[in-house]
Formats: sequence, C-alpha cells, structure tokens
Amino acid sequence: MIGMRIILAVSLLTCCLFAADVSGNWEAQVETNAGAGSPSFVLKQDGEKLTGSYSGALGNAELTGTVKGDVIEFSFEVSPQGDKVKVVYKGKIKNPMSMGGSLVVESLGEGTWTAIKR
Repeated sequence: MIGMRIILAVSLLTCCLFAADVSGNWEAQVETNAGAGSPSFVLKQDGEKLTGSYSGALGNAELTGTVKGDVIEFSFEVSPQGDKVKVVYKGKIKNPMSMGGSLVVESLGEGTWTAIKR
C-alpha cells in the first residue's frame, strides 16, 4: 500500500513539474501532402485553456485549444480560397522551448509540425 502511494506521488510530481506554460511567440515548420510552410503562432495559456493566433500561408486566424501535461492540441479555421477549412494541430511539448506533432488540414491532407519558442 505504501509503495503504491509513493508511485502515485512521484507520478503526480513529475506531471506537475513538466507543466510548461507555452504562452509566447512560436515559429513552426510544417510538412504536408500539399507542401511545406513556416507559420507563426502567438499562444496564451491559462491553465489547460489555450488561445492565440495563427499567421501563415493559409492566412491569419484566431485559435483555441488545450494543454494537458505535455499534450497540446489546438485548431483554427481559415478561408484561403473562399471556403472555410479547419486545421487541427496535435502534439507533445518536448521542453519549454520546443514542441511538435501531427496536423490535419480538412479536405487537403495531413502532415507533421515542429515549433520553437522565440
């Protein structure tokens, strides 16, 4: 019983220690079926809630999402050629200065992304 409590305490402490705040300016590299790009993000984290903005080849957009431990997910809608397109980023926060993962551009394809904090 004591061993189980120690494992639980260490797990919780590790999770809490890693809870990096991703607020700030980020430069990303994106690779998709449709091509590559270098978007930028301005992120604001409040607890698990994430808000901010995207600026890149698809235009500019406000974004929303979540941060849970080292898992980040956010999305936004853009209208690059008149039709609304939803873009969803999912990934892991590697450390307070870098993160990366996968993305889906609705109706256009999938890809990967990495980002570093400026």
